[in-house]
Amino acid sequence: MAVSKVSLVVVMIIALLYTVVLPSAHAQSTAPAPAPTSDGTTIDQGVAYVLMLVALVLTYLIHPLDA
Repeated sequence: MAVSKVSLVVVMIIALLYTVVLPSAHAQSTAPAPAPTSDGTTIDQGVAYVLMLVALVLTYLIHPLDA
């Protein structure tokens, strides 16, 4: 009776290992994401921010001269 309990436990452990290991062995790797592309809007937005910053700096530099 003791041998059958031990063999049952061994079979259950092996079955548990198979249920955990085998699905990951058949898993497929996902394809890498495509490289990001720029359509120019990001560059245009960056140029706009720089121009706005230049206008703001010039405004604060010229404003004290009016006072």
